[in-house]
Amino acid sequence: MTTPAFPSVQRIGVVGGGAWGTALALAALRAGRDTRLWAREPAVVKAMTQHRENPDYLPGVALPADLSVTGDLADLADRDAVLLVSPAQHARGVCARLAPVLKRGAPVIVCAKGIELDSFALMSDAVAAALPAGTPVAILSGPTFAIEVARGLPTAVTLACADPGLGAALVEALGSRTFRPYRSDDVVGSQIGGAVKNVLAIACGVVEGRRLGDNARAALITRGLAEITRLALALGGRAETLMGLSGLGDLTLTCSSLQSRNMSLGAALGEGQALADILAARRSVAEGVYTAAAVTGLAGRLGVDMPICAAVDAILNQGAGLDETIDGLLARPFRGEGV
Repeated sequence: MTTPAFPSVQRIGVVGGGAWGTALALAALRAGRDTRLWAREPAVVKAMTQHRENPDYLPGVALPADLSVTGDLADLADRDAVLLVSPAQHARGVCARLAPVLKRGAPVIVCAKGIELDSFALMSDAVAAALPAGTPVAILSGPTFAIEVARGLPTAVTLACADPGLGAALVEALGSRTFRPYRSDDVVGSQIGGAVKNVLAIACGVVEGRRLGDNARAALITRGLAEITRLALALGGRAETLMGLSGLGDLTLTCSSLQSRNMSLGAALGEGQALADILAARRSVAEGVYTAAAVTGLAGRLGVDMPICAAVDAILNQGAGLDETIDGLLARPFRGEGV
């Protein structure tokens, strides 16, 4: 079957001036696209424009002169596609501001990983509700540390889109020798992996901070993948998607390195630091802190058993002690592995 054609995507807009937004802007430039990045903070815009660096979020990475940076969303009005890299809990609000200036028919590619806390909505649903009716929405997810993408190190991601023609056009627009998107049509499954792995990374960080060993971390990754898959299936996603880059790939990366903001936060918790103190010392967002409550609430609504995510939520948001929560997980009844 021939894939329906979609107009060529030459001009890319990036919404979000943090580490990931800056890295994706550099990836789009390497793919040969005319790229313009919007940042919310005037100081970030000034630093990137005048000094060609993002010292607050991506220090040490030089920004090419042909990367355009703006603090005005109206400057994205001519973009053929927009990468939305705002934190998950702010995505709906940013899209409400973007909607009046978005080029008619231009797709929005959601690059944030999370579930909306107030509504339990997936990012695709939250964003679609704020954008003009009929705006195409795609998902970009996978195992990515921003600094490695920014430096041009080899990276592979999932690009999920219901429209195969649009998906092919976006892969062509963003793909390069070192940034390799793999196309999927499972928009739901691709989002669940990226959202829930942040919660599981906090759990793996606690294991690291409490010195519980590599066996425990491997067990958490494996049983965590089972939780991700159960939730994805309940929402209409496909199990095979969770075996790919946006599922197993992203989970493995985020739960195996203290470069991960979520895993490093969990490690600090495991060492006895208070959550408020950890967050106060950081500029960047650890999405898992917010997603833990959203995932647990959504799982409860759907009747999906997610004990690891529930344990992380209890520690972060309900005042549960680390040791008693770990003991509770270890005291769960034995069960079949496929259950």
